[in-house]
Amino acid sequence: MQLRYLLAILLGAGMLHPAQGRECKGVAFADSAEIAGTRLVLNGLGVRQATIFRVNVYVAALYVVSPASDARRILDSDAASRLTMQFLRNVDAAELRQRFSEGFEKSSPQSAPALQGRIATFNSWMTDIRSGQRMTFTHVPARGVEVDIAGTLRGTIPGADFARALLRIWLGDTPPNPQLKSGLLGGSCD
Repeated sequence: MQLRYLLAILLGAGMLHPAQGRECKGVAFADSAEIAGTRLVLNGLGVRQATIFRVNVYVAALYVVSPASDARRILDSDAASRLTMQFLRNVDAAELRQRFSEGFEKSSPQSAPALQGRIATFNSWMTDIRSGQRMTFTHVPARGVEVDIAGTLRGTIPGADFARALLRIWLGDTPPNPQLKSGLLGGSCD
């Protein structure tokens, strides 16, 4: 009881700082993450909007070793990174597979044939996702991209080329929507 009382006083006095973070559309993300002993910082948050009605699908958070507002700098790096999406609506597995296939084709047409087998494996791991669930892609250098869907590690796709092609979906020349890319690069999340 005394410890809880002391903690309440210290927090109230500002002497202890609870975990900081940022929020977008009511979804909170931590300021940092640790991957295989490497500390990543939150680079930015963005909202994926779909259709002409601008329906919010998910809020994405990009974590990198060194913050950057230049997409090329992030894409050219082989450092660890993480992209986490928290879904704001239900999306079925078939739609996810279709969107990822289109994303790879649009953002990396020259690489897509060489990545075809790994993209097929990646797509085979997609499951229906519900509002409030998260999907996380973590690039661990020399290991690959770890795919976590709703708290379940589905597997790891090898290759820095795959990691770059995956990030290019959001940070390349043809992102799902420009505001999403801008937000991930440190701009406004709206």
